[in-house]
Amino acid sequence: MMSLILTNARIVTRDEVFSGTVELADGLIRSVETGRSRIAGAVDCAGDTVLPGLIEMHTDHLEKHLSPRPGIVWPSPVAAVLAHDAQITAAGITTVFDALTVGDDTGGSLRHRLLPLAVQAIRDAGQAGLLRADHRLHLRCEVSDPRAVEVFEILAGDPLVRLVSVMDHTPGQRQWRDMRSFLQYYELEGASDAELEDLMERRARQQALYSDRHRRAILDRVRALGLPAASHDDTTEAHVAEAGAAGVTISEFPTTLAAAKAARRHGLAVIMGAPNIVRGGSHSGNVSALELADHGLLDGLSSDYMPTSLLHAAFLLADRLDGGLPAAVATVSAGIADRLALDDRGSIAIGRRADLIRVRSHHGLPVVHTVWRQGLRVI
Repeated sequence: MMSLILTNARIVTRDEVFSGTVELADGLIRSVETGRSRIAGAVDCAGDTVLPGLIEMHTDHLEKHLSPRPGIVWPSPVAAVLAHDAQITAAGITTVFDALTVGDDTGGSLRHRLLPLAVQAIRDAGQAGLLRADHRLHLRCEVSDPRAVEVFEILAGDPLVRLVSVMDHTPGQRQWRDMRSFLQYYELEGASDAELEDLMERRARQQALYSDRHRRAILDRVRALGLPAASHDDTTEAHVAEAGAAGVTISEFPTTLAAAKAARRHGLAVIMGAPNIVRGGSHSGNVSALELADHGLLDGLSSDYMPTSLLHAAFLLADRLDGGLPAAVATVSAGIADRLALDDRGSIAIGRRADLIRVRSHHGLPVVHTVWRQGLRVI
């Protein structure tokens, strides 16, 4: 039996924080106790904080490794996946849902080409035992894209796919209500008036032709597969009501307080971006995640585009949530596990997977020191 004892640690469970000892054996948590172990060979954590491994449900970080510069596809997709995996794990994330885009929201990106490369590279790296984190797929379906349903169907039954979201990035609505933010994000500020007008007309035309029927088709298929579904960038109560009626259980990054309140009424979990917490607001001018936390409307966090933000945001939330640090940590671990039916991980409790991270503070910044996945050290 392979075992490891971590002692003299500040342990954060789902309900409390205490100084104690965690014993790991055969990939699982065998015991959790207060006090210090005197067993020879126990690892002295010197008062560092021990948390459950973080669970990331939506990161588009892999795409940035596959295409590190505009127009470039990295020649080795597996190398790109391994670079992504190393950064994810170093951020304390032991389970990651790699969010890959089905569809193209600009008409000029490489996403249709990157998608099959990414899926195959994740599969190859996993089968070769090269990955430190546990990787699953989150398919982000751009419903206004003419090929969205066609491409989604190719991957829908893949066992790696464990979460599906629907999104519509048509400028002028949802995330891109503020056109200045849209132009800045897509680096279109220097485009001519004619180019912008053509883009706007084309995107509006595609939305009218495809968005509603693609959203229905994809969510019908997701229900048949028994997968959890998320709606992206809900802005109005009508958006949330539509999602809830279609079986969606997660509202990712609602853009307004009204949408977040509606999500709670309709039983949808509200997931916000951890960068929104760390930066103190949304990069696109939408509702602040801290405001939602203050209203009791925040159920979970995603690192989105910055892996290290997940841990940092949890510690920033600790003083704002009624449950303190345990409640804050749950937004990046147990709370996400609950929503994605991962009942074997997400908390420090007997019988759960031994996915743990050791964290120490550097001038108030939580820094990952060590990471274990299923009891094996990976960082």
